[in-house]
Amino acid sequence: MFKLRWLNVLVCFLILVPPCFADDSAKILGIWKLVSFESESQATGEREPTLGKNPTGYAIFIPEGRVWFVLTGEGRKAPNTDQDRADLFKSMFAYTGMYRLEGDKWITKVDVSWNPAWVGTEQVRFFKLDGDRLQVISMWVKSTTRPERGMTRGILTFERTK
Repeated sequence: MFKLRWLNVLVCFLILVPPCFADDSAKILGIWKLVSFESESQATGEREPTLGKNPTGYAIFIPEGRVWFVLTGEGRKAPNTDQDRADLFKSMFAYTGMYRLEGDKWITKVDVSWNPAWVGTEQVRFFKLDGDRLQVISMWVKSTTRPERGMTRGILTFERTK
C-alpha cells in the first residue's frame, strides 16, 4: 500500500511538474517577420544594412523541428536580363532544415538552400528573445559580398506575427 501511494505521488508529479520546467524552446515557435538585417564588422564594430533599410522576409519555426527562412532586400524588381537575375541572387537568403536548440543558440542542418554550398552544413545562430522580438546573431565569417570588411556577422531582428 505504501509503495502504491508513492507511485501515485510520482505519477502526479510527472504530470503536473513538466510545464514548470519547460524550456524556452516553445517560445521560438511560430512565424517571425524580418524587421532589420545588419552586417557588423569585427574589426571596427561598424554596422550597415545588409539588404537595405527595409528588407522583407520571414522565419518560420514549427514544433516538429523544422525552420524556414526567406529574406529579401528592399527595392527588388523583376529581372529583364541574365545579369538582373544574377544580381537578385545577391539580395536574398533562403534555406530550410531541421533545427535543434542548445541554450542560446540553434543549429540548423540545412537540406535546401538558395546557396548550394550550405546544403548538408550546420548553420549556427545565437538568439535572444524579448517578448515578441527575436534577435538573431550569426557566427563571424569572411564577408563574401564585401571582402574588404574582413570578418563580419549578421544581426537580424524579427517580430512575431499575430
